[in-house]
Amino acid sequence: MKENSNPGQSKPVPIKKEKINLTINGEKQEIKIEAWTSILDLLREHLHLTGTKKGCDHGQCGACTILLDGTRINSCLSLAVMHDGAEITTVEGLAKGDQLHPVQEAFMEHDAFQCGYCTPGQICSTIGLINEGKAKTLDEIRDLMSGNICRCGAYNNIVKVVQEALERNNQ
Repeated sequence: MKENSNPGQSKPVPIKKEKINLTINGEKQEIKIEAWTSILDLLREHLHLTGTKKGCDHGQCGACTILLDGTRINSCLSLAVMHDGAEITTVEGLAKGDQLHPVQEAFMEHDAFQCGYCTPGQICSTIGLINEGKAKTLDEIRDLMSGNICRCGAYNNIVKVVQEALERNNQ
């Protein structure tokens, strides 16, 4: 066989990686990634933190909800390089050793999940909602949690968890 020696063929250009510093679940990390990497893909593909789920990848389902500096965001819609120096908390970072976060415990106590796929995003969204301090009524809870879809229909129990967590937080 003859080698292909096309003189007009260019060599592949190396992909430039950006260096960012993030605190992820309490651990400071220096990470090199491509500029187009979403936070979701950074977490799942590069750091192997697979608790955060990839649902629609369009910001419509909320399965990828995490806490960024204490605020809930859809991690599929945000590029990691935009958040150099930020603090990210995923569902893996909520428990303290063997002690679950109170919202995680409440999800179990109220049976607020069925298949469990949306649960990490629902839990992070609940904690973010508490941090925001906006929800006062059941209608406000339902409205502010509407970005997190549960295909199994566990909404009534999820709302109970959020309501209980808000009451506990206000005491």
